[in-house]
Amino acid sequence: MNSRLDNILRRREEIAILLSDPDVTSDNQRFIKLSREYAEIGPVADEVEHYLKLEQQLRDNQEMIADSDCDAELKELAEAEIPELKTAMRESNEKLNILLLPKDPNDARDIILEIRAGTGGDEAALFAADLFRMYSRYAETQGFKVEILSASDTGIGGYKEIVAQVTGDGVFSRFKFESGVHRVQRVPETESGGRIHTSACTVAILPVAEEVEVNIRPEDIRIDVYRASGAGGQHVNKTESAVRITHEPTGIVVTCQDQSSQHKNKAQAMKVLQARLFDKEQSEADSERAEARKGMVGSGDRSERIRTYNFPQGRITDHRINLTLYKLEQILGGDMGELIDSLLTYHQAELLAAQNT
Repeated sequence: MNSRLDNILRRREEIAILLSDPDVTSDNQRFIKLSREYAEIGPVADEVEHYLKLEQQLRDNQEMIADSDCDAELKELAEAEIPELKTAMRESNEKLNILLLPKDPNDARDIILEIRAGTGGDEAALFAADLFRMYSRYAETQGFKVEILSASDTGIGGYKEIVAQVTGDGVFSRFKFESGVHRVQRVPETESGGRIHTSACTVAILPVAEEVEVNIRPEDIRIDVYRASGAGGQHVNKTESAVRITHEPTGIVVTCQDQSSQHKNKAQAMKVLQARLFDKEQSEADSERAEARKGMVGSGDRSERIRTYNFPQGRITDHRINLTLYKLEQILGGDMGELIDSLLTYHQAELLAAQNT
C-alpha cells in the first residue's frame, strides 16, 4: 500500500515539474492534459500526505512508549494519543479507498442532455419542461453553462423534445446517473375530476466527444436543409436555416433549427451526432460487461424507470437505490445535491464491494 501512496506523491511532483517546462507549456494539448491530471491527483495526494503523517506520528508514539529512557509523563501522553491516531488513520484510509477507486474516464467531460416526452401527451411535454428547468437550475448552482441546441415546443409551455449542451468542470460526473425513464404522477390543470395522471419522459446523458475520437466520414452523412417551423418571426419562414443530418451507417438522425443560421445549426447538429456516435461506441464496448452492470446504478439503461415524481405526496423516489425524499418542490427548483450525492455514494459502495469480491 505504501509504495502505491509514494508513487502518487512522486507523480504529483513529476507533473508539477513538467508544467513549468517551456517545451510542455508551448504544447497546448499536452499542457491541458497534464493540468487535468494534476487537478485530479491533487486531492488524492493531499490525503496520502495526511495518512502518511498520521502513520509516522503513530510510529513515533509507539517508539516513545517502548523507550525505557523516555520520561513517564511523556509516555503517558503518547499512549493517550494512540486511540485517536488509529481512528484518524482508519478514517483517512476509508477516504483513500474511495479516492483510489477506478475513475470514470468520462467524468470530466461536458454533456449533451436530451429530454423527450413519452407517454402522457401534453402532460408529458409539460413534465419535460419541468425536468429541463430542474437540470438548468441545478447546473447554475454548480457553475455550469447550459446552451439549448434544439427544441420542439408544444406552444403551451411544454417540450416534445429538447436537446442542450451543459459545459463546465466535471459535468458528466454530476449528471451521469440521470439517463432513464422519469415518471410523474400529478393532477393536470385540465383535469376537472381531480384524478391523478401518470406521464413519463426519457432522459439521455451523452458525454461530449472530441472530434478526433469520432471519425465521421463525409460520405457517411446526408445533410438536408429546410425551413424551420414554430415560433420565430418572419426569418423562420423565409430562410432554409434548419438542418437535418442523417448518419447512414447507423441510421442516427439529428435535427437542429434553433440557431439563426444554417451554418450554426449544422455545427450544433454535428456536435450532437458526435456525442450519439461516441455513446454508441462506448455502449458496444461495454456489451460484454452488460450483465455485471445491469444491477449497478450507473448502467445508463434508458429504458429503465429510474425515478418517480409524485406531486400529491410531494415526494421523489429513486427506484435504483430505494431513496425517497419529501422535497419535490426544492428538487424541481434545482436543489438536486442530496439526490445526486446519494447516487454517487451508492455507486462508490458498489465499486468498493466489487473490488473486495
